[in-house]
Amino acid sequence: MRFSSHSRSVSKNPAEVSSPAAEDVVAADEQESALIKTIGWISAGLGAVALGLFVGRELRLRYKFNHRTPYDFYAHAGDEEDVDFGLGI
Repeated sequence: MRFSSHSRSVSKNPAEVSSPAAEDVVAADEQESALIKTIGWISAGLGAVALGLFVGRELRLRYKFNHRTPYDFYAHAGDEEDVDFGLGI
């Protein structure tokens, strides 16, 4: 959005009349501005998603850590497989 120091009711000088080439430049600037805004919003959205995933993972790990059982302190506690592996039998 561009702000002008003159109101629209003031008549323009003939030298200030825009040409079709100037209108193309203005249209290209507006398209470039819209593209940059779109890229900015997408970047902000991806940043918010990444932050949410990180915070969610941290909360889950803390929840799991605080809800441990005594069996969690021992390696392979609760495994129901045979223990023949590594005994040399």
